[in-house]
Amino acid sequence: MIEARAFWTIAPGRGEVRGETLRPRCEDQVLVRTVASGVSRGTEALVFAGGVPESQHQAMRAPLMGGAFPFPVKYGYCAVGRVPDGRRVFVLHPHQDVFLAPATMCIPVPDGVPTHRAVLAANMETALNLTWDAMPLAGERMLVIGAGVVGLLTASLLVRIPAAQVTVVDIDPARETLARRFGCGFAGPDAAPPGQELIVHASASEAGLLLALDRAAFEARIIEASWYGAQAPRVPLGEAFHARRLRLIATQVGAVAQPMRGRRSHAERLALALELLTDARYDALLDGPTRFEDMPHAMPRILAPGGLCHVITYGTE
Repeated sequence: MIEARAFWTIAPGRGEVRGETLRPRCEDQVLVRTVASGVSRGTEALVFAGGVPESQHQAMRAPLMGGAFPFPVKYGYCAVGRVPDGRRVFVLHPHQDVFLAPATMCIPVPDGVPTHRAVLAANMETALNLTWDAMPLAGERMLVIGAGVVGLLTASLLVRIPAAQVTVVDIDPARETLARRFGCGFAGPDAAPPGQELIVHASASEAGLLLALDRAAFEARIIEASWYGAQAPRVPLGEAFHARRLRLIATQVGAVAQPMRGRRSHAERLALALELLTDARYDALLDGPTRFEDMPHAMPRILAPGGLCHVITYGTE
Protein backbone atom coordinates (compact mmCIF):
# COMPACT_ATOMS: atom_id res chain seq x y z
CA MET A 1 0.00 0.00 0.00
CA ILE A 2 1.41 3.39 -0.99
CA GLU A 3 0.43 6.54 0.89
CA ALA A 4 0.09 9.77 -1.07
CA ARG A 5 -0.71 13.42 -0.40
CA ALA A 6 -2.71 15.65 -2.71
CA PHE A 7 -3.89 19.28 -2.78
CA TRP A 8 -7.68 19.66 -2.62
CA THR A 9 -9.82 22.78 -2.97
CA ILE A 10 -12.49 22.43 -0.29
CA ALA A 11 -14.34 25.78 -0.40
CA PRO A 12 -14.06 29.11 -2.24
CA GLY A 13 -10.47 30.28 -1.73
CA ARG A 14 -9.61 27.41 0.65
CA GLY A 15 -7.42 24.40 0.06
CA GLU A 16 -5.77 21.66 2.08
CA VAL A 17 -3.32 18.80 1.63
CA ARG A 18 -5.05 15.47 2.18
CA GLY A 19 -3.60 12.01 2.56
CA GLU A 20 -4.86 9.03 0.58
CA THR A 21 -3.94 5.42 -0.02
CA LEU A 22 -3.33 4.48 -3.64
CA ARG A 23 -5.30 1.58 -5.03
CA PRO A 24 -3.39 -1.49 -6.21
CA ARG A 25 -1.67 -0.81 -9.51
CA CYS A 26 -3.37 -2.11 -12.66
CA GLU A 27 -1.33 -3.63 -15.49
CA ASP A 28 -1.75 -0.56 -17.68
CA GLN A 29 -0.72 1.90 -14.95
CA VAL A 30 2.63 3.43 -13.96
CA LEU A 31 3.68 4.70 -10.55
CA VAL A 32 4.87 8.31 -10.76
CA ARG A 33 6.70 10.21 -8.02
CA THR A 34 6.22 13.90 -8.64
CA VAL A 35 9.21 16.20 -8.93
CA ALA A 36 7.37 19.41 -9.87
CA SER A 37 3.96 20.59 -10.96
CA GLY A 38 2.69 23.84 -12.40
CA VAL A 39 -0.30 25.99 -11.48
CA SER A 40 -2.18 26.93 -14.64
CA ARG A 41 -3.46 30.26 -13.38
CA GLY A 42 -6.47 30.97 -15.57
CA THR A 43 -8.30 27.69 -15.10
CA GLU A 44 -7.10 26.93 -11.58
CA ALA A 45 -8.13 30.39 -10.36
CA LEU A 46 -11.70 29.67 -11.50
CA VAL A 47 -11.64 26.27 -9.83
CA PHE A 48 -10.16 27.65 -6.59
CA ALA A 49 -12.85 30.34 -6.46
CA GLY A 50 -15.65 27.89 -7.22
CA GLY A 51 -16.36 29.70 -10.48
CA VAL A 52 -16.89 26.74 -12.81
CA PRO A 53 -20.51 27.01 -14.07
CA GLU A 54 -22.72 24.01 -13.34
CA SER A 55 -23.37 23.61 -17.06
CA GLN A 56 -19.61 23.13 -17.61
CA HIS A 57 -18.86 20.71 -14.77
CA GLN A 58 -18.45 17.75 -17.12
CA ALA A 59 -16.60 19.65 -19.85
CA MET A 60 -14.13 21.13 -17.33
CA ARG A 61 -13.12 17.83 -15.77
CA ALA A 62 -9.38 17.26 -15.97
CA PRO A 63 -8.37 13.75 -17.11
CA LEU A 64 -7.24 12.46 -13.70
CA MET A 65 -8.91 14.88 -11.27
CA GLY A 66 -10.54 13.71 -8.05
CA GLY A 67 -13.79 14.73 -6.43
CA ALA A 68 -16.31 16.89 -8.26
CA PHE A 69 -17.07 20.54 -8.92
CA PRO A 70 -17.50 22.78 -7.12
CA PHE A 71 -16.02 21.20 -3.94
CA PRO A 72 -14.15 19.25 -2.75
CA VAL A 73 -12.08 18.80 -5.87
CA LYS A 74 -8.52 17.67 -6.61
CA TYR A 75 -7.60 19.60 -9.75
CA GLY A 76 -4.59 20.29 -11.95
CA TYR A 77 -2.91 19.00 -15.10
CA CYS A 78 0.78 19.98 -15.09
CA ALA A 79 2.75 17.28 -13.27
CA VAL A 80 6.32 16.16 -13.98
CA GLY A 81 7.64 13.10 -12.18
CA ARG A 82 9.82 10.03 -12.37
CA VAL A 83 8.69 6.50 -13.10
CA PRO A 84 10.41 3.44 -11.52
CA ASP A 85 13.05 3.16 -14.27
CA GLY A 86 14.14 6.75 -13.59
CA ARG A 87 12.71 8.40 -16.71
CA ARG A 88 10.99 11.77 -16.38
CA VAL A 89 7.41 11.99 -17.64
CA PHE A 90 4.76 14.67 -17.96
CA VAL A 91 1.26 13.71 -16.86
CA LEU A 92 -2.04 15.61 -16.88
CA HIS A 93 -2.49 14.99 -13.14
CA PRO A 94 -3.43 17.17 -10.15
CA HIS A 95 -0.92 18.34 -7.55
CA GLN A 96 0.02 15.13 -5.71
CA ASP A 97 3.32 13.73 -4.48
CA VAL A 98 2.90 10.18 -5.82
CA PHE A 99 0.19 8.74 -8.06
CA LEU A 100 -0.80 6.05 -10.52
CA ALA A 101 -1.54 6.98 -14.12
CA PRO A 102 -2.22 5.10 -17.35
CA ALA A 103 1.07 4.44 -19.12
CA THR A 104 -0.34 6.00 -22.29
CA MET A 105 -0.74 9.31 -20.44
CA CYS A 106 2.87 9.40 -19.24
CA ILE A 107 4.65 11.40 -21.94
CA PRO A 108 8.48 11.29 -21.81
CA VAL A 109 10.18 14.62 -21.13
CA PRO A 110 12.97 15.30 -23.68
CA ASP A 111 16.49 15.45 -22.27
CA GLY A 112 16.81 19.06 -23.42
CA VAL A 113 13.87 20.27 -21.31
CA PRO A 114 14.60 20.96 -17.61
CA THR A 115 12.02 19.68 -15.15
CA HIS A 116 10.69 23.07 -14.08
CA ARG A 117 10.27 24.22 -17.68
CA ALA A 118 8.47 20.99 -18.52
CA VAL A 119 5.51 22.00 -16.33
CA LEU A 120 4.61 24.44 -19.15
CA ALA A 121 3.73 21.51 -21.42
CA ALA A 122 -0.04 21.71 -20.89
CA ASN A 123 -0.06 25.45 -21.62
CA MET A 124 2.18 24.90 -24.65
CA GLU A 125 -0.21 22.20 -25.86
CA THR A 126 -3.04 24.75 -25.64
CA ALA A 127 -0.97 27.29 -27.59
CA LEU A 128 -0.10 24.69 -30.22
CA ASN A 129 -3.72 23.65 -30.65
CA LEU A 130 -4.72 27.31 -30.87
CA THR A 131 -2.14 27.87 -33.61
CA TRP A 132 -3.54 24.92 -35.56
CA ASP A 133 -7.03 26.43 -35.23
CA ALA A 134 -5.73 29.82 -36.39
CA MET A 135 -4.01 28.48 -39.53
CA PRO A 136 -1.60 31.47 -39.74
CA LEU A 137 -0.28 32.57 -43.11
CA ALA A 138 3.14 33.90 -44.05
CA GLY A 139 3.30 37.68 -43.98
CA GLU A 140 0.11 38.22 -41.99
CA ARG A 141 -0.29 41.04 -39.48
CA MET A 142 -1.07 39.31 -36.19
CA LEU A 143 -2.24 40.57 -32.80
CA VAL A 144 -2.17 38.61 -29.55
CA ILE A 145 -4.31 40.30 -26.89
CA GLY A 146 -3.37 39.17 -23.39
CA ALA A 147 0.24 38.51 -22.36
CA GLY A 148 -0.44 35.71 -19.94
CA VAL A 149 1.31 32.38 -20.29
CA VAL A 150 -0.94 31.04 -23.06
CA GLY A 151 -0.88 34.35 -24.92
CA LEU A 152 2.91 34.59 -24.83
CA LEU A 153 3.39 30.93 -25.77
CA THR A 154 1.06 31.44 -28.73
CA ALA A 155 2.90 34.59 -29.78
CA SER A 156 6.19 32.69 -29.61
CA LEU A 157 4.80 30.16 -32.11
CA LEU A 158 3.19 32.70 -34.43
CA VAL A 159 6.37 34.76 -34.71
CA ARG A 160 8.03 31.72 -36.34
CA ILE A 161 5.73 32.06 -39.37
CA PRO A 162 7.77 33.60 -42.24
CA ALA A 163 7.40 37.39 -42.48
CA ALA A 164 4.74 37.45 -39.74
CA GLN A 165 4.29 40.73 -37.90
CA VAL A 166 3.26 39.80 -34.36
CA THR A 167 2.26 42.38 -31.75
CA VAL A 168 1.39 41.43 -28.18
CA VAL A 169 -1.07 43.68 -26.34
CA ASP A 170 -1.45 43.88 -22.57
CA ILE A 171 -2.51 46.40 -19.94
CA ASP A 172 0.69 45.68 -17.98
CA PRO A 173 3.65 47.52 -19.54
CA ALA A 174 6.02 45.17 -17.70
CA ARG A 175 4.99 42.42 -20.13
CA GLU A 176 6.83 44.21 -22.95
CA THR A 177 10.12 42.62 -21.89
CA LEU A 178 8.60 39.15 -22.21
CA ALA A 179 7.02 39.89 -25.59
CA ARG A 180 10.27 41.21 -27.02
CA ARG A 181 12.16 38.22 -25.60
CA PHE A 182 10.23 36.11 -28.11
CA GLY A 183 10.78 38.53 -31.00
CA CYS A 184 7.33 40.17 -30.88
CA GLY A 185 6.29 43.78 -30.81
CA PHE A 186 4.35 45.16 -27.86
CA ALA A 187 1.64 47.77 -27.32
CA GLY A 188 -0.79 48.90 -24.67
CA PRO A 189 -4.50 48.64 -25.61
CA ASP A 190 -4.74 52.26 -26.79
CA ALA A 191 -1.76 51.82 -29.11
CA ALA A 192 -2.76 48.43 -30.55
CA PRO A 193 -2.33 48.62 -34.34
CA PRO A 194 -5.42 48.47 -36.57
CA GLY A 195 -5.92 46.33 -39.67
CA GLN A 196 -4.84 43.04 -38.10
CA GLU A 197 -5.54 39.96 -40.20
CA LEU A 198 -5.19 37.33 -37.45
CA ILE A 199 -6.08 38.17 -33.86
CA VAL A 200 -5.76 35.85 -30.87
CA HIS A 201 -7.77 36.97 -27.87
CA ALA A 202 -6.39 35.51 -24.62
CA SER A 203 -7.09 38.21 -22.02
CA ALA A 204 -10.33 36.65 -20.65
CA SER A 205 -11.83 40.15 -20.50
CA GLU A 206 -14.68 41.83 -22.30
CA ALA A 207 -12.44 44.84 -23.00
CA GLY A 208 -9.94 42.58 -24.76
CA LEU A 209 -12.63 41.05 -26.95
CA LEU A 210 -13.96 44.49 -27.88
CA LEU A 211 -10.42 45.54 -28.80
CA ALA A 212 -10.04 42.47 -31.01
CA LEU A 213 -13.21 43.32 -32.93
CA ASP A 214 -12.13 46.95 -33.29
CA ARG A 215 -8.63 46.21 -34.61
CA ALA A 216 -9.64 43.49 -37.06
CA ALA A 217 -9.02 43.96 -40.79
CA PHE A 218 -11.44 43.01 -43.57
CA GLU A 219 -12.19 39.26 -43.36
CA ALA A 220 -9.90 38.90 -40.34
CA ARG A 221 -9.94 35.81 -38.15
CA ILE A 222 -10.41 36.35 -34.41
CA ILE A 223 -9.44 33.28 -32.40
CA GLU A 224 -11.21 33.36 -29.03
CA ALA A 225 -8.94 31.54 -26.58
CA SER A 226 -10.44 32.99 -23.40
CA TRP A 227 -12.77 31.07 -21.15
CA TYR A 228 -15.05 33.27 -19.07
CA GLY A 229 -16.57 30.77 -16.63
CA ALA A 230 -19.98 32.04 -15.54
CA GLN A 231 -19.43 35.52 -17.01
CA ALA A 232 -21.30 36.65 -20.10
CA PRO A 233 -19.15 39.17 -22.01
CA ARG A 234 -20.82 41.56 -24.40
CA VAL A 235 -20.07 40.76 -28.05
CA PRO A 236 -21.14 43.65 -30.35
CA LEU A 237 -21.99 42.04 -33.67
CA GLY A 238 -23.42 45.23 -35.13
CA GLU A 239 -21.46 48.20 -36.50
CA ALA A 240 -18.76 46.94 -38.87
CA PHE A 241 -18.80 43.25 -37.87
CA HIS A 242 -20.73 42.11 -40.95
CA ALA A 243 -19.40 44.71 -43.38
CA ARG A 244 -15.87 43.56 -42.60
CA ARG A 245 -16.92 39.89 -42.83
CA LEU A 246 -15.15 39.05 -39.59
CA ARG A 247 -14.80 35.47 -38.35
CA LEU A 248 -14.98 34.76 -34.62
CA ILE A 249 -13.54 31.28 -33.99
CA ALA A 250 -13.60 29.38 -30.69
CA THR A 251 -10.57 27.32 -29.72
CA GLN A 252 -10.31 24.81 -26.89
CA VAL A 253 -7.71 22.18 -26.09
CA GLY A 254 -10.13 19.36 -25.25
CA ALA A 255 -10.26 18.30 -28.91
CA VAL A 256 -7.40 18.27 -31.40
CA ALA A 257 -7.89 21.26 -33.71
CA GLN A 258 -9.78 20.37 -36.88
CA PRO A 259 -6.87 20.97 -39.32
CA MET A 260 -4.83 18.28 -37.51
CA ARG A 261 -7.62 16.01 -36.28
CA GLY A 262 -7.01 12.47 -37.39
CA ARG A 263 -3.36 13.31 -38.08
CA ARG A 264 -2.20 13.76 -34.47
CA SER A 265 -3.49 12.09 -31.32
CA HIS A 266 -3.76 13.89 -27.99
CA ALA A 267 -0.58 12.12 -26.85
CA GLU A 268 1.31 13.12 -30.01
CA ARG A 269 0.19 16.72 -29.62
CA LEU A 270 1.43 16.79 -26.01
CA ALA A 271 4.74 15.18 -27.01
CA LEU A 272 5.22 17.90 -29.64
CA ALA A 273 4.45 20.57 -27.05
CA LEU A 274 7.23 19.18 -24.86
CA GLU A 275 9.68 19.20 -27.76
CA LEU A 276 8.91 22.88 -28.36
CA LEU A 277 10.04 23.66 -24.79
CA THR A 278 13.73 23.06 -25.53
CA ASP A 279 14.01 26.85 -25.98
CA ALA A 280 15.50 28.31 -22.77
CA ARG A 281 13.64 31.59 -23.27
CA TYR A 282 10.52 29.88 -21.89
CA ASP A 283 12.06 29.90 -18.41
CA ALA A 284 10.95 33.53 -18.21
CA LEU A 285 7.32 32.33 -18.01
CA LEU A 286 7.88 30.54 -14.69
CA ASP A 287 7.18 31.86 -11.18
CA GLY A 288 8.15 30.39 -7.83
CA PRO A 289 8.93 27.81 -6.75
CA THR A 290 6.67 27.05 -3.79
CA ARG A 291 6.88 23.86 -1.72
CA PHE A 292 3.97 21.45 -2.10
CA GLU A 293 3.34 21.54 1.65
CA ASP A 294 2.86 25.31 1.50
CA MET A 295 0.17 25.28 -1.21
CA PRO A 296 -2.86 25.74 1.10
CA HIS A 297 -1.79 29.16 2.38
CA ALA A 298 0.14 30.14 -0.77
CA MET A 299 -2.60 29.59 -3.37
CA PRO A 300 -4.29 33.01 -2.99
CA ARG A 301 -0.91 34.64 -3.65
CA ILE A 302 -0.04 32.25 -6.48
CA LEU A 303 -3.37 32.93 -8.21
CA ALA A 304 -3.28 36.71 -7.79
CA PRO A 305 -3.52 38.71 -11.04
CA GLY A 306 -0.25 39.26 -12.86
CA GLY A 307 1.37 35.92 -12.15
CA LEU A 308 2.78 33.47 -14.66
CA CYS A 309 3.07 29.67 -14.39
CA HIS A 310 3.94 28.97 -10.76
CA VAL A 311 6.15 25.96 -10.05
CA ILE A 312 5.38 23.63 -7.14
CA THR A 313 8.26 21.48 -5.85
CA TYR A 314 8.05 18.21 -3.92
CA GLY A 315 11.54 17.89 -2.42
CA THR A 316 12.30 14.72 -4.36
CA GLU A 317 15.36 16.09 -6.20
